[in-house]
Amino acid sequence: MTNTMPDTWTLYEKTLTSRFLIGTALYPSPQIMRDAIQASGAEIVTVSLRRQSPAQGGGNVIWDYIRELNLALLPNTAGCRTSKEAVTLAQMSREIFQTNWIKLEVIGDDYNLQPDPFGTLEAAAQLTKLGFNVFPYCTDDLVLCLRLRDAGCEVLMPWGAPIGTGRGLMNPYALQTIRERLPGVPLIVDAGLGKPSHAVQALELGYDGVLLNTAVAQAADPVLMASAFRGAIRAGRDSFRAGSMPERQTAQPSTPTLGMPFWHQE
Repeated sequence: MTNTMPDTWTLYEKTLTSRFLIGTALYPSPQIMRDAIQASGAEIVTVSLRRQSPAQGGGNVIWDYIRELNLALLPNTAGCRTSKEAVTLAQMSREIFQTNWIKLEVIGDDYNLQPDPFGTLEAAAQLTKLGFNVFPYCTDDLVLCLRLRDAGCEVLMPWGAPIGTGRGLMNPYALQTIRERLPGVPLIVDAGLGKPSHAVQALELGYDGVLLNTAVAQAADPVLMASAFRGAIRAGRDSFRAGSMPERQTAQPSTPTLGMPFWHQE
């Protein structure tokens, strides 16, 4: 019997139907960005104060297109290198974008853009005390995720791979462990996804959603790729809900032989 119940989820008391969070950077044009976001079916878009600050006239055209979409905004602290810098930028973002939501990024390494676990945890603790709803971008480290949860983060966003690499889920075991140890926490794979099949894998692990930008924005056809990811996310979620068959070490016939008649020919 088909499960027809609506498959909704909640992030900081906001109920959503789409499990696709999408970025607004790197598109060939503002029009393509808007068309791709609409094709994605996303209800949340990430925005960076450093790239598009309506208060200072930065990125006005892009900001106008984003505002017209009438979607939930998730400002981010992209480019921050210290917890102090991230907290300051988050406060500016709240004033400008009028939301308590913040995607927390504190980068610790310029080579692979790995999040600084110590700076991220420090900033997360400060921001939650300031009333922010923090979406921390972090590595797939279980202990870090546990500490971020304890610091007040109700949503966690471990990476699949370094930002912009398109390598997919480099450590499925670590991601699955986080999922198993934090069963009630919304988990979003953020960064490193390059193909719709990567999104399927993330949702099949039981992750609640994915956040990506480059894989869509820099595709040959961003609009079509956004649509492809939308379908993949739905397929991965349906697979998880349906219950995938367990992997086995040995073959097993799909057609049982017990009780089958044997025909004898002379």
